Amino acid sequence: MKKLPLAYLLFFAIVMPSWLFYMITQNGFSFYQEHWPASVTMFFGSFVAGATSEGGGAVAFPVFTLLLKLPPPVARNFSFAIQSIGMTSASLLIISLKIKVDWKAIRTVTIGGIPGLLFGAFFIVPLISGPMTKIFFVSLWLSFAFALYLANWKTGRVTTSGLGDLTTADYARILIFAFIGGVITAIFGDGINIFTFCLFTLYYSTSEKIATPTSIIIMTIHTIIGFLLHVFVLQDFQPVTFRYWMCAIPVVIFMAPLGAYIINFLTRETIANFLYFTTVVQYIGALIALRPPLPVILTSVAIVLGGFLFFWWLSVIRSGRAAQPVKYATINQ
Repeated sequence: MKKLPLAYLLFFAIVMPSWLFYMITQNGFSFYQEHWPASVTMFFGSFVAGATSEGGGAVAFPVFTLLLKLPPPVARNFSFAIQSIGMTSASLLIISLKIKVDWKAIRTVTIGGIPGLLFGAFFIVPLISGPMTKIFFVSLWLSFAFALYLANWKTGRVTTSGLGDLTTADYARILIFAFIGGVITAIFGDGINIFTFCLFTLYYSTSEKIATPTSIIIMTIHTIIGFLLHVFVLQDFQPVTFRYWMCAIPVVIFMAPLGAYIINFLTRETIANFLYFTTVVQYIGALIALRPPLPVILTSVAIVLGGFLFFWWLSVIRSGRAAQPVKYATINQ
């Protein structure tokens, strides 16, 4: 990459001077005395967000809730806020560098995901307790890791570079997955990206090299809507979340695009192995930090097992045309 794309530079030129002006005029640098863990967390989290199908919230949510002992609503809102910077910059880099994505998938998922996000925020989130939210998160993400392992279990697996021609049943299937992914995102500030990623890689055999940047753009769209929803509509964006956000902005605006750039040179096996590692570490860390009682452990096992069986079934009934070559989706489509 000889020079940075103009779109990313313009975004950087808006965000960083605004951040610096606030930090200087409002004594914002004092936030680092207490909230410095946000910078360390997102140094790694934003790279993960840019390089994999997991958003930055996949790292921020467990760290904030399990290690820093912050309430899930704070972790969720932080995930939305910080991804609105990091994943936006990563998406701008993906688009500017013409990294191959599937725009048909992005459009279809957005149509189903936004209603799911709104439904989840207004009707599902109020029903879920804090401890259950934490264990549900890591359990669900571990089932995603199993799903990805299934997708790569057979050597010589044939992959495609896009969804190709879709039937009415295909559209319905993607919209349902997108709606559920939107609900998951409303709970955790992340999720629609990896949930639909599993559908594309398992059922439609889309290559991770295409599905990953596609999922990043999908998550960017939903994280911006989620961020605006909590700031202006629900008005539950906490002051402590704002301070954590300010501490992490200068980190994510560099690291997320770096991850998006580096992924272009990685094999899909490398991407998959990295996802296995991060999800297993999250799950083990949650069990150590929470020390959940037996009923919660059984619930966690049920979620992991149920997710594994579901994704295994999805891979078994893989679309008959999944192994057929599909023309690459182009960035200008």
